[in-house]
Amino acid sequence: MKKVDDYIKRKMKKDSELESRYDLIKQKAKVVQKIIEYRNKHQLSQAKLAKELNVTQQYISKIEEGNFSNLKTVENLLFHIGYRLRLAVVRAQKEHETTRQAVAV
Repeated sequence: MKKVDDYIKRKMKKDSELESRYDLIKQKAKVVQKIIEYRNKHQLSQAKLAKELNVTQQYISKIEEGNFSNLKTVENLLFHIGYRLRLAVVRAQKEHETTRQAVAV
């Protein structure tokens, strides 16, 4: 795992946007982990959980793959399993602001 972490750090140095994208991927992974843990704990298939939420099994599958096309459904799913979704808007890294300002001038 150390090699993977080192690789990611090197890539982040070269691509300033990678850090924010990587952070989002990690956050999505936490959501997915909670959903899968809940299903396993309660011995639910994707289809059974989907039925409880009145969505399709395919939609549960997409969420578990990290494809969140509808935050309201994800929020309902998390609430159903005992969590809530919290969104935060954070300022982009200063490097991005400098780039945007240079382009705007």
